[in-house]
Amino acid sequence: MEFLEIVLMFIKAFAVGGLICMIAQIVINFTDLTAGKILVMFMLIGIGLTALGLYQPLVEFAGAGATVPISGFGYLLANGAMRGAQEGLFEALTGSLAAASAGISAAVIFSFIMALIFKSHTKYN
Repeated sequence: MEFLEIVLMFIKAFAVGGLICMIAQIVINFTDLTAGKILVMFMLIGIGLTALGLYQPLVEFAGAGATVPISGFGYLLANGAMRGAQEGLFEALTGSLAAASAGISAAVIFSFIMALIFKSHTKYN
């Protein structure tokens, strides 16, 4: 890859990822929704956009800028389910878990390692 292509790829990822984060910040600032509800909303938006065929072009354009935010996790789940549905009903139900298993496993393993290394405490202690 040429240097300018790499720089353009970074700019596109930063712009799309930043736009997603900006929308989330606007939702946080102007609504009374909790963080959990906002996360679920963005994940469901990612699933819905994938089902409509609108998220894949965004992923092809922005790469990690579209796959790293929580809406990208919804895209991953929906994409796995749709690929599994081509093989059968059971695979449609398990396809999303198979697609996301590496990321979920890494999160659990690294969280466990960090819990062993660092001592957790409440915010006010």
